[in-house]
Formats: sequence, C-alpha cells, structure tokens
Amino acid sequence: MTDDDKLIHALKHFPTFAKNFLKIRSKSGDVKSFELNRSQLYIHARLEAQRKQTGKVRAIILKGRQLGCSTLIQGRFFHKVITQRGKKAFILTHDAEATKNLFAMTKRYYDSLPSGLAPKPDASSAKELIFGTLDSGYAVGTAGNKSVGRSQTIQLFHGSECAFWPHAAEHSKGILQAIPSADGTEIIMESTANGIGNYFNQMWKSALTGDSAFQAIFVPWYWQSEYTAGDENTDNLSGDEQKLLNLYGEDGLTVRHLNWRRIKIRALSSDWEEGEALFKVEYPFCAQDAFKNPVDDTFINTKHVAAARKNDVTTNAALVIGVDPAIGDNDRCAIIRRKGRKAYKIETLRNQNTMQLAGRLKRIIEEEKPHRVYIDCIGIGAGTTDRLIEMGYSQVVGVNVARSANEKERFANQRAEYWSEMRDWLQQELDVQIPDSDALHADLCSLGYKHRSNGQLLIESKVDLKKRGMPSPDCADSLMLTFAGGKLQTLTDSTATLIPERYNSMFT
Repeated sequence: MTDDDKLIHALKHFPTFAKNFLKIRSKSGDVKSFELNRSQLYIHARLEAQRKQTGKVRAIILKGRQLGCSTLIQGRFFHKVITQRGKKAFILTHDAEATKNLFAMTKRYYDSLPSGLAPKPDASSAKELIFGTLDSGYAVGTAGNKSVGRSQTIQLFHGSECAFWPHAAEHSKGILQAIPSADGTEIIMESTANGIGNYFNQMWKSALTGDSAFQAIFVPWYWQSEYTAGDENTDNLSGDEQKLLNLYGEDGLTVRHLNWRRIKIRALSSDWEEGEALFKVEYPFCAQDAFKNPVDDTFINTKHVAAARKNDVTTNAALVIGVDPAIGDNDRCAIIRRKGRKAYKIETLRNQNTMQLAGRLKRIIEEEKPHRVYIDCIGIGAGTTDRLIEMGYSQVVGVNVARSANEKERFANQRAEYWSEMRDWLQQELDVQIPDSDALHADLCSLGYKHRSNGQLLIESKVDLKKRGMPSPDCADSLMLTFAGGKLQTLTDSTATLIPERYNSMFT
C-alpha cells in the first residue's frame, strides 16, 4: 500500500482517522490520540452494519456511565462533516453544561487536525462550526428549549442523555421530524436509564420489539478496563459475585471488575441493597438492570432469567407450545416452544386476524408435531382455538387464565398459578434454558404481585401494567401458557414424564 493509499484509507475509515488525527482528553486529564475502546468499536460496528444494510442509521443506545459513547458519536459526525459535502450535524443535550462540554470536544477535534486536512470554518462560535465550502456544519443545543433545532436542516442528529430531556415529546415532534428519511442520514439517541415509562424507555422498547426503524444497542459497564480494582483473587467473592462471574465472565467481566463494583456500591449507599440497586441503574450488566422497575419487588428476579439465557439444555421431553394471541398495532402475538427444561424458538407476529393466526399454527402443528398447543382463549384466541379444533387438531387446548385456580387457597386465578409454576421452573436446581431474547427477559421481569388478605397470590394485571407505561408481557405470557397442562419433567436426559394434565375444563 502506497502512502497515498494509506492516507485515503485513514480519511475514509473512521477508527483509523480517529487514531491518526483526533485528540481527546482522558479521564485523568491527559490529551491523547483517540483510539476506540471496546465499547466504541462495538457501537461503531453496529452502526456501520445498519448503514450498509439500510443506507441510513437509526439507533438507540443504552449504556452505563462514561463509556465514551458521546465521544464516539461526536467524532463520527465530525469526521463526516469535514470529509463529505452537505452534512449538517446537530447535537441536542440534556443541560447547558453538557452542551458546552460536547462542543468543546468538537473544537478540540478540529484544533488537533494537521494543517490543511480540513477547511477553515466560515463561522465559529460557542455553539456552531460552519464549513461553507463543503456546505457542512456542526451545531449544538440544549433540550431545555422546546423549539431548539426546529428550523435546522439536519442530516446527522445526536440525542445525548435523552432520558433526561425535560421536553422529550416536543423534541420528537419537532427537531426529529426535520431529519429526512434519506440515505446517508443518521439519528443516534443515547442515554443512561432514567426509570420506566419516559420517552427514552418507550423508544428502547419499540426498538426491541421491532416497532420502529431504530436498532437497540446495549453496552455493559464492565467492558471498561478502568472500572477495576485489586487483584484476581477469587477467595473473597460472595456467592452472588461468583454467579455474576459465571454469567458474564466469558464476555469480559473479571474479579477486578467485581472488586471495583463492591467499592462503588459502598460509595453509593451505606445500605448494601440500596447501593446495589443504584449501581444496577448507573452501571448495568444488562438492559433489565438499567430500567429500574417502580415495583420494588417484581415476581421473577432478573438473575434467574439472565442465567437461563446462557444455558444450553438437552432434553427429549414432549413438545408443548404456548400462544398468546393479540390483534392491533400495540400488542404482539407471541408463540414459544418448550420441551421440559428447555424453552426455545420464540416468534412474535403483528396484525394477525383469527384465521391468519390459525393458519400459522396449523403449519407449526404439522411440521413440529407438538404434544399440546395451549392458546389463551380470551378474546381473539377463542376464534383461533375453535377453528383449529374444528380442523381436527385435538392437541389444541383453549386456556382461560381468568378462571379459578386449581389450588384456590393459594392462587387468585389460573394466571397467578401458571406464573408461579413458571417462576419455580426458572428457579429450580437443574439448569433451564430460555431464548436469548431481551424482549422475553423484559417481559418476565416486569410484573409486580401481591397477596390478598386470604393469602391468595395475585399477579399484576395487564391493565395495571399499562398504567405504569409498560407493554403487555406477551412473550412471557406465551411461556406461562406452556405450564397450563402441568410440568413436563425429564427424569433423565432420555426419559420424559408427563404430570397429569389439568386442561379438561378449560375450554367451552
């Protein structure tokens, strides 16, 4: 490769460009070359894959504190502004201090460039750089102003810490609508979490479920090498810390990260449990940690779900399928398979009418030969169930989870009973496996619960869940339905035993 070829590569390839031409200020205060860290390389790869596939970038990034996400996006946009024509970048931050700091970062990028590598700006102020010869520019604003950026012509937009925007809904109607849906445009929203039900949380959920053009990108805190302390001695690890190491060790978590975590939790609060809860939000292991549920005690603990996502279980148990039907744009129809200790192959469908869903299930039954197919027969599910039974599929069973539980003294209804069996299944000593799905994980860990004065367990209803800004737990409910006929347990890897079923009175 000639020197000219190397220069062209450096100018076109952002990680190489950043390392050779951009300067950043480190956390210790030193100014150094911008060499992308693991988190930044991962985000960059995800953005580039989407750009190559769709022609544009639409991404929402959930992260822990100070992982370098804003540094990456600022550099990415600055690179495009000075190497391409007609690129106008706009950055919207959550407060004035952040606006000032991000623009100072961009100024440092420009000031560190070798002479002649970029044109001189035609306009330079505390909030914008304009390159007239390229018809490109770079501007920043603060989300405290509802109308900020509305009159801009923008191709590149960075929403910084958007979970903390005071007027997020107004900005989504204003400035985000000013960005054309054209090739070469980019909208990147990033933030640490700030609870459930706000604009950022809703965007994240829409990206997870495929209800928007955005891709959901999560970056865990332990990818940062500076979040470490002590040595690699495992003797001092608690039981919970050892479980975390087992779960995330292959992804980069080390004992030294756990040492740092222990120190940080104690710094956040004198109460360990409170400090641990705060740590999860600020430095999440997974997206479900970050979005703290306002329900203090959810029915299913995320640690059991996280473990089940990592397991690989072999079983010869009979196949049962759970189906949670839905119609309309807001809810998903979810279908999942389970063989004993292994749940797998979840699929979600939208805008399926009764006959369309019946047709899909007919194909599944004929191809996969399930022992039972349990369908929630409240609402749209009744028609689907009727049609499949009419066609002769005797393995299809309609389940009305609002009916009285089999163990009436313990459970308020069958829904509470089956959720309880699903939780017991997840928490058993033997490994269980579920699909490695963020959407299923979020659904399983979203519901609260209470006990009535008579001791009956009552699981939070879908209506109450939606009042808290949470979506219907369709994926989790489909898995719950697989427990409607009792537990399928494997006595050995090759022997399946079916506990007597309880479905005879469920369908009318």
